Amino acid sequence: MPREELGVRSHMATRDVSPVPPRWDRKMQQRLARGEAAALGELYDRYASLVHGLAHRVLGDERAADTLTRDVFAHVWEHPDTYDPRQGPLRSWVAALTRRLAVQRLRATETAALARGGPGSTEDLERKVRRASVAARADYIVQSMPAPLRAALESAYFKRRDYRQTAADLGVTEDEARRRLRLGLQLLATAQDAAAPGSRGAPPEIGGAA
Repeated sequence: MPREELGVRSHMATRDVSPVPPRWDRKMQQRLARGEAAALGELYDRYASLVHGLAHRVLGDERAADTLTRDVFAHVWEHPDTYDPRQGPLRSWVAALTRRLAVQRLRATETAALARGGPGSTEDLERKVRRASVAARADYIVQSMPAPLRAALESAYFKRRDYRQTAADLGVTEDEARRRLRLGLQLLATAQDAAAPGSRGAPPEIGGAA
């Protein structure tokens, strides 16, 4: 399928809120490898909002996120064999691919701006890229958390509630609220770890499995 046929529908796509069984991932990879256009449409409907959201988090621009969304699904269509179901869920692989492409695009854009005499330095550029990468990974981690952990974090950090208020909001004990917050923060800390230079948790180069 040509890239231009991959219209961006991320705002209308069904939001991916539930996991799919490993069998679905395997069958999807096989269908894509056979060149089934319908399979690409199903994949797009499930993951377009995820891809667009992560791309926008890194690039900070709607049009750039639209373009990157097309590029991600074009890559999946053209190289379905680069996903190995044995290495993890297709959702995680798509997210890692998106972050990697988005970071590459951001670095290229910012490097070009510096070359034209724009403000800042190479160090500023790398800090910006790292912050964007960490933020995108943190967004993905929060989306992927079990609902109880996500609800605790949202109460404590977005609604500015303390752990006692969070416990009351969620109808759990204060000890349980603290436990959920601690686990949620531990998961979020992996976003920093994965973005560190040379980290084994960093997204792979394009063409590798996540």
